[in-house]
Amino acid sequence: MNTTSAGKGRGRGTGRATLEAVAGLAGVSTMTASRALSQPRLVSDATRARVEQAVAELGYVPNRAARALASAQSRVIVVLVPSLSNAVFTAVLDGIHDAVEASQYQLLIGNTRYAAAEEEKLLNIYLQSNPDGVLLSGHADSPHVQRVLGNSRIPIVSMMDLADGPDELSVGFSQIDAGGAMTDYLLGKGYRRIAFIGAQRDERTLRRADGWRRAMAAAGLGDERLEIMVGEPSTIALGAQLMQRALREVPGCDAVFCCNDDLAQGAIYHCQRHGVRVPDDVAVAGFNDLPSSAWMLPSLTTVDTPRYRIGFEAASLLLDVIAGREPAQRRIDLGFTLRPRESA
Repeated sequence: MNTTSAGKGRGRGTGRATLEAVAGLAGVSTMTASRALSQPRLVSDATRARVEQAVAELGYVPNRAARALASAQSRVIVVLVPSLSNAVFTAVLDGIHDAVEASQYQLLIGNTRYAAAEEEKLLNIYLQSNPDGVLLSGHADSPHVQRVLGNSRIPIVSMMDLADGPDELSVGFSQIDAGGAMTDYLLGKGYRRIAFIGAQRDERTLRRADGWRRAMAAAGLGDERLEIMVGEPSTIALGAQLMQRALREVPGCDAVFCCNDDLAQGAIYHCQRHGVRVPDDVAVAGFNDLPSSAWMLPSLTTVDTPRYRIGFEAASLLLDVIAGREPAQRRIDLGFTLRPRESA
């Protein structure tokens, strides 16, 4: 292509190739060129090939902002998770990616770092992109976030826990029930002084602790001295430190329920380094069933949570709502599974 014809394919003032130029080079209408790029299944293979060749020759990049104005859709979904390194949320993100892969939606992923202020900041920025929907890890507890999302009038799906309101969209399981189920399991094994170790103090940890607290109270064994909760990020090293505290500060502690597997693994390592037998001297249980938990020695008793399915089903639900389809369920409970192993 000569310089003159290439120049004619550039938008005035931007230097970018235009859709009109792509259509002209491919020998189709602008509408057909647009359809070949946005809905390729609606055009013939030959037409799509010509349009793709023109795109390659001109170096055309679609103007998403203009497309959003024209269609009232940005084709963007905002996803907010509290961590990008935690294996729990990488599994959720895998499910989301697989659900939207064929939909031509782009994901705008933000890391809230377990901080309400960070969640507020990210939403203030991301909502400027006029997203078609939002996936949240948990519920919007901040009044500012609730107000901003309410004013946005876009569909929102909460992941990991279940919403209380009948009109809210959520996919997950009851964190309270899961915490209670693990506690009941330990009680059924004969343990009575069951400590709860929690970190981060995020909403999921607090609900699991609530489930543990209710189960202990129902058994007549409630004792505030059994609870060790810190605001630090959850790590294996922190689990070892908190296990040391539990053994030192909780009288007669015979079992420890950790709010996640990171802490539980650290707790077992601490016991091994200090001659404390698991489960003979003290039992240890975790939460989330990370891949390494089944291969520890002793293997970790934990709660298996359907993290990939939560991401996949939440994204699928959001896509249905965006498309105007009434979902069969607005509150999808995927449940959880106890994994009894050697540690308790």
